[in-house]
Parts: sequence; C-alpha cells; structure tokens
Amino acid sequence: MFNTTLVTNYVKHLAKAKTRHGVHSPFVYQLIDEVIYDFTDKSEYKNIENLRKDLLQDERFITITDLGAGSYVNNQKQKQVKQLAKNALKSKKLAQLLFRLAKHFKPKNIIELGTCLGVTTSYFALAAPNAKVITLEGCPQTAGVAKENFEHLAIKNIETTIGNFDHTLPQIIEDTQQLDFVFIDGNHRHDATINYFNWCLPHLHEQSVMIFDDIYWSTGMKQAWEQIKEHPKVSVTIDLFWIGLVFFKEGQAKEHFKVRF
Repeated sequence: MFNTTLVTNYVKHLAKAKTRHGVHSPFVYQLIDEVIYDFTDKSEYKNIENLRKDLLQDERFITITDLGAGSYVNNQKQKQVKQLAKNALKSKKLAQLLFRLAKHFKPKNIIELGTCLGVTTSYFALAAPNAKVITLEGCPQTAGVAKENFEHLAIKNIETTIGNFDHTLPQIIEDTQQLDFVFIDGNHRHDATINYFNWCLPHLHEQSVMIFDDIYWSTGMKQAWEQIKEHPKVSVTIDLFWIGLVFFKEGQAKEHFKVRF
C-alpha cells in the first residue's frame, strides 16, 4: 500500500526545512555541522553493512508477531528474512546517523524499542561500547535472528527483552532509573507513542536524548509528535522528517527546528 500521507508530508517538510546555515542556535548548529552532516566513513560501519548485505540474501522464513501498527508493505504472518531486511531495516544513511548521535552524546545506557533484525541495535552498541544497550522486541523469531547477528558481530553490550512493550518497557525504565538515550521505533500509534514518552519522562535528565522514528508515518504519529514538542519539559526538537530528536535542557528557550537530511 502506497503511503500518500508520508509523501505529502515529505514535500511540505522540504519546503520548510533548513540546512545548518539557517539555524541560529549554537547547540543545534554544532550538532548539525559535526554530527548530522558528518558523512565521512567510519571503521565501525563496514561489518554492519556487510551483515545487511547478508540479510538481504537470507531466504529463511520466520513467523512475524506484529504487536504494533503493522506495515504498509507486507502484513503477512510469514516473511522471509530478506523481505524484512529490505522493507523494515533503517537505511544505511539513517542507521549511521543514529550511530553518530549515540557516539556524540556518550550515553551510559541506550533503550531501543523495536529491535527488528538488530542492525540499528548493533550500530548503537558499537557507537557506545561502554554503554548498556537494552533493546525491546515484540516478535520472538525476529529477536532470534537479531541475537544471531549480535553474536556474529561479537557484540557483548546488548541485552534483548522480548514481549509487548506495554509490559516490558515500564519495568526496564524502573530498573534503569536514569535514561540517557531512548530510541522509540515500535508500535507506531498515537496513544502508544505518547504513553512511551510519558513513562520515560520522570527518568529523563538535562542531558537525555529521545529519538522518535517515523514521526510522519501516519496522522496519529504526526499528532503525537506535535504533542511531544509542546510538552513543557521539552526545550529543543529537531525534525529530520524520518526521525525527531527531543532534548530537555533546562533554562534553554523552547525552539523547534526542521532540518534537511
């Protein structure tokens, strides 16, 4: 199914989005200049992108347990790994941006909702090798493939939790106490997204970063993004269309930026 909402919103985004030269906030300008627009190759990229190539050739079928908003591409219960790799994995460009963001902010912990096949999770783990990366996945068989990939890459700082996010996330938040870096990439519904945000809020601090995936995926996701932007604890947001970055810096004037990426 063709997502006309996404295409329409993308055209509107491009009409309003700026590059670093249109941004007057020193914090945001530096982040764009040094992190978002850093397209130089990194040594950590190679093994993960080789893994991606392998996954795109993986003909195994797995049973998908979809607890979220589903997919516009294929909602069948049985999917080949290569189908999932083609349609559900973050693009190389976006996954590597997430790597750079995690590396830049140096979090002690990273919470990821939506493991999928573990490519983005692996990028996080290599970006912050001293951090504890906790990734949550609703589908057991998808998580099983991801665990294979972590072992293949010899990554040791990932903890995988399987189950419905409504049940697993509250306990993870409680156990983690202080949240440094949170990536929300699962159950793309308005109410679920707002719930995840609200659950995290009491455990966030001035240096925390939250990243929301697919903020224009649907009308509901767009509404959730607007609500998050207006929350009084949110000081700065950066809308890259594909993802939205949220910061909680006390004493900083509230500003929202749309940036081309």
